[in-house]
Amino acid sequence: MLSNDGGFISRLIIWLLVVVVAGTAHAARIHLPKNTSVVNGRPSLLSNGLGLTPPMGWNSWNHFGCKIDERLIRATADAMVSSGLAGLGYKYINIDDCWGELNRDSQGHLVPKASTFPSGIKALANYVHRKGLKLGIYSDAGIQTCSKTMPGSLGHEEQDAKTFASWGVDYLKYDNCENTGIGPKERFPKMSKALLNSGRRIFFSLCEWGQEDPATWAPSIGNSWRTTGDIEDNWNRMTNNADQNDNWASHARPGAWNDPDMLEVGNGGMTKEEYRSHFSIWALVKAPLLIGCDVQSIDRATFELLSNKEVIAVNQDKLGIQGRKVKKYGDLEVWAGPLAHKRVAVILWNRGSSPSNITAYWSDIGLQPTTIVDARDLWRHSTQSGVKYQLSAQVESHAVNMYILTPHA
Repeated sequence: MLSNDGGFISRLIIWLLVVVVAGTAHAARIHLPKNTSVVNGRPSLLSNGLGLTPPMGWNSWNHFGCKIDERLIRATADAMVSSGLAGLGYKYINIDDCWGELNRDSQGHLVPKASTFPSGIKALANYVHRKGLKLGIYSDAGIQTCSKTMPGSLGHEEQDAKTFASWGVDYLKYDNCENTGIGPKERFPKMSKALLNSGRRIFFSLCEWGQEDPATWAPSIGNSWRTTGDIEDNWNRMTNNADQNDNWASHARPGAWNDPDMLEVGNGGMTKEEYRSHFSIWALVKAPLLIGCDVQSIDRATFELLSNKEVIAVNQDKLGIQGRKVKKYGDLEVWAGPLAHKRVAVILWNRGSSPSNITAYWSDIGLQPTTIVDARDLWRHSTQSGVKYQLSAQVESHAVNMYILTPHA
């Protein structure tokens, strides 16, 4: 059982209040850029109005790497719709590295690879848009992309942004390889400005691996930024990314999200309970939910994880405050975060090797000691009514229990 550390959670509650109050005051006295949205008094600092909740969709890299073509992208779009995932909010179909020719054309434009994308990206975007979905693409803030199979956008930011806009692209993942030693604070703002000037609203995802602490400067540059190195389909790397990402929780807000990298759920390297932990934590911390498996052949267990409406709703909650780790005792942890309508999302996470009892005390999660709540178990789809003082449960090894606590009026 976890010991009670009231000092730590008191500091957490004070921090949450400061974020909201200070953000409201700041928004009241500054002149916001044109098209900047304000949610709960906190400005989404990049003035494209996108990402007021974390993006949801699919990305090709984790499962397919460079083995991609336009047939795969069309088939994935079809599967996202037919499976019902698109209807749950998974809207972005994102092409990662390896989609282009090695060299630019005579006018300096990026060229889709003739052998794998013969119809071109514009035709593919049109196909995806007709499905009610959005198309994402990949480039790099260097002279080549990470695969070294196509040019990066360093020095071509304006041209490439206009190209992406003309193709109907809705999302840009912008990587950090082959950067010639120029720092990310100099390179990434150039593409941000170019996208704003492109004539099309494009979600801008910074993939600079957490270098130079992007959470402290990227909210004015992009809609999301990586806080970690690349994820891998194993327990150790997934949990490490979760811990690294947690360090920057106070910087996330509507329009600007910490990104611990894409989902590995369904790729086979972890157990079902480990994938449940992965998806639950990513949802709680308001991470982008970008599916990384092959949705054309998705199995029932994977679909049940990715399609949990109650867990997705935590991720997409309009309050937009990132949940975080509030209690740790050895391998037993409590993660929690506030939701709209005075509710609280709570995860009891057992990172140990045997089943254990975990308790979240009201003082751990920002509730008054006398508060009575209904505790909704988001994976068992059951409710405990009239819960007082604390929430306890036996949690299996490498597993989570996830709840929404709704205080009685």
